[in-house]
Amino acid sequence: MTEVVRVLLAKPTHDGHDRGVRYIARKFRDAGFEVIFTTFLLADEVAAMAIEEDVNVIGISSSSHGHMAVFEDLFASLKKHGLEDILVIGGGVISGKDQAVLKEWGVARVFGPGSSSEDSVEFIRQQVSA
Repeated sequence: MTEVVRVLLAKPTHDGHDRGVRYIARKFRDAGFEVIFTTFLLADEVAAMAIEEDVNVIGISSSSHGHMAVFEDLFASLKKHGLEDILVIGGGVISGKDQAVLKEWGVARVFGPGSSSEDSVEFIRQQVSA
């Protein structure tokens, strides 16, 4: 039996633009992923929730800046807890310049406006099963 992929989707900043992340949450559930969705948590709280929920993937959504500090804090917290094996992805409005830096930090991929939900599902399946 194949293990269910568990995905934590978080909107950690006080950013009310959540239509995209709610849409992708539905698409991930339709694809058979177990999705945990949260808003307004600090990066350390997101990492704690990842531990509690035993997730394979953390997706951070950002549509109003502030994402660099969130990702920086998240990676520090994941490292502190020995969770570097969790796949981290991003979504939302993140500039190409920021995406390049995030990739260096360990973000596997950023799915911005116009990204295909099918591509994100397939990407996660490939990365989690690898």
